[in-house]
Amino acid sequence: MNNHTHSLVWLDHRQARIFSFDTDSNTASLVNSTHSHENLHQKANSADSGHAPVDKIFLEAVAHAIPAAGPILIAGPGSARKELHTHLLHRHRDIATRVVDVKPLDHPTDGELLAFGRNFFDAHDRMHAQQAP
Repeated sequence: MNNHTHSLVWLDHRQARIFSFDTDSNTASLVNSTHSHENLHQKANSADSGHAPVDKIFLEAVAHAIPAAGPILIAGPGSARKELHTHLLHRHRDIATRVVDVKPLDHPTDGELLAFGRNFFDAHDRMHAQQAP
C-alpha cells in the first residue's frame, strides 16, 4: 500500500463507520442515522414496497464525514452502500470520482474492517502502479 491516505466507508441504514488510513496510522469516525429503524414487512395488497425510504439527511452527513482526499472504498450490507454511491454521484461528484469500488460486506468488527480496507487498497495500489505511464 502506498503511503497516502485511503478511506473505507462501511454503512448500513443505521450507521456509517468511516476509516481513513495509510501504512502507519488510521482514524475512525461514526455517523448515526436519525431515522427510526423498524423492520418493515410487505403486506398483501399494499401499494408500498415494504422498504424504508432513503435517508438523505444521513447520506449527506456521511458525505460530509468522508476525508477530502484519497481513494474511497464503500462497503456494507443490503442497499445502503448503493444508496450512498448514488447520492454521491448526484450530489457530490468530487467525492464520487474518488470511489474506486462498492463492495458487499456484512457486519465486521472495526479490526476486520480496517484489515479488509488495507488488503483491498494494497491490491488496488499494486494494480494502479502497473498501469501508470
